[in-house]
Amino acid sequence: MDRNLLALINSEIEAGDYGVLCTVTEESGSTPRSKGASMWVRRDGSISGTVGGGLMEFETIKKAEELLVSGDTVLVWKKELTEKDGMLCGGSATIYMEVIGREDELVILGAGHVGKAVAEVGAFAGFRVTVWDEREEFANSKNIPCARTVVCPIEDIYDNGITFHERSYVVIVTRGHTLDAEAVAITEKKPGAYYGMIGSRSKIASIRKMLIARGVSQEHLDRIRQPIGLPIKAETPEEIAVSILAEIIAVRRGGDLEDLRKVDQTK
Repeated sequence: MDRNLLALINSEIEAGDYGVLCTVTEESGSTPRSKGASMWVRRDGSISGTVGGGLMEFETIKKAEELLVSGDTVLVWKKELTEKDGMLCGGSATIYMEVIGREDELVILGAGHVGKAVAEVGAFAGFRVTVWDEREEFANSKNIPCARTVVCPIEDIYDNGITFHERSYVVIVTRGHTLDAEAVAITEKKPGAYYGMIGSRSKIASIRKMLIARGVSQEHLDRIRQPIGLPIKAETPEEIAVSILAEIIAVRRGGDLEDLRKVDQTK
C-alpha cells in the first residue's frame, strides 16, 4: 500500500473516524490496476487512492458503503470485467474490503443531564459516542468532551453526521415528549443493535399511541426498550446512566434481558 495513503488512514482513525479499505488481492486478464492497489472509502462516499477508476471503482465504492451500513466488517468481491466496463480484453479482479476504525457506537439523542451522563459512562465502557441535540449550548465538545457531538434540527440528523448501522446502540433521552416521539419516528427504518427510550410507563403509552396514529409500525415500537435501563431504582442522572449502560452491555454480550429486567409491572 502507498505510504501516503496509509498515513492518511491512520490520521483519520486517530481523529475518531472510520471507513473501508479496499485492496485488489487477485487479478487476471486485462485489469485497470494490479494486485495491491488500494482505495480508502469514507462514510460520506469520498475516497482516497484508487482501484482503477471507471465502473469497477464506482461499484467498489457502492459495495463499501453497503458494508458500512450492514454492520459486517469484511467483504470479498470478485468483479468480472466486460465490454460495458470499458475492458475490451476482459479479465477479473478480486477486491478485499475491510472496515477499519469502526467501534460499537453509542448514539444519544438528547444532551441534557442524563444524556451527558450516558455519554460519559458509555465512553468509559469503550463505546464510540455520538451525541445529538438541537441546542448548541448542550451539544458541544466543551460540555461533553468524550463525544463527537452533532447540533441540528432533529429532522436533519442524517445529513449532519449521524450514521445508523448494525452496531449502533441508540438512547433516546431528549428534552421532551414531542422530541422523543420525533426521535422514535425518524429512526423507524434505521438499523441498530439496541434502541431504548427514557420515560414513565404513562408517558411511553402516550407516545406509542401518538406514533401508531401517525403510522409508525408496531414492529419498530416493539424493538425500543421502554422504559430504558435495568430496574436498579436509579434516581440521579449518573445512576440512570449506569442502568442504561448495564442494559446495553447485556445486549452487547448476549445476556438474558428478560431475567435481568424482572420488575413490578405496576410501577
